Amino acid sequence: MDRRRISALAHADHPIAAPLSDTSVSRLLDRALPGGSERILDLGCGTAEWLLRAAAERPGVRAYGVDLDADTIVRAREGIAAKGLGDRIRLEAGDAGAYTAEDPFDLVLCVGSTHAFGGLLPTLEAVRKHLAPGGTVLIGDGFWEREPGRDTLDAGFDADEYADLATTVDRIVAAGWTPTYGHVSTIEEWDEYEWSWTGSLSRWALDHPGDPDSGAALTAAAEHRAAWLRGYRRTLGFATLVLRRTPDHLR
Repeated sequence: MDRRRISALAHADHPIAAPLSDTSVSRLLDRALPGGSERILDLGCGTAEWLLRAAAERPGVRAYGVDLDADTIVRAREGIAAKGLGDRIRLEAGDAGAYTAEDPFDLVLCVGSTHAFGGLLPTLEAVRKHLAPGGTVLIGDGFWEREPGRDTLDAGFDADEYADLATTVDRIVAAGWTPTYGHVSTIEEWDEYEWSWTGSLSRWALDHPGDPDSGAALTAAAEHRAAWLRGYRRTLGFATLVLRRTPDHLR
């Protein structure tokens, strides 16, 4: 079964593709968009849920998103049009790493999509070319809540894939960024996300037994659930940070 179709089905009940509650998303956007009239860009936008929420509450926002999955972009455009935001949110299907724009952005987002750039620090380096002077970055990535054991590594992770939270922030600061706000996902947010992910995919498989992908979907949900419950639950953390560039003379 195509990985992108799995992801689309699995996120049906949790369109923010990260372990974040609606309250946390709103608070992060409030901290990242205090003026409410900014140009914003989402690299790896998926269904453009971050952009939809930002624009719906802030009439001055002009939003742009790019994602590699053309089918997801088509669905996202339909949702944007249905909400009457087609004149303020524009999406492009393509490689986020190759995206170019004529004008810089006041806010650049990349939450849960740093793998597209090869990790957290390469993502921040890529973001710099899109950011206006004094602009803000909203980025979300994993970290180790505790040292990963064999069960976590067997779930498909490498020990050096992430660092602990303090080391992660230290690396960000050393790369020339200053955190101005942050949120660490709670166990409740993680559980809601994972139960939604596995549950949405499982429900689809059970509701469509005649679909050629139904068996593969049920297997994917079961494997993911086992990796989460027996592997990385309470070990893999997720931090979403609001960052600004640190002036050279203050570094």
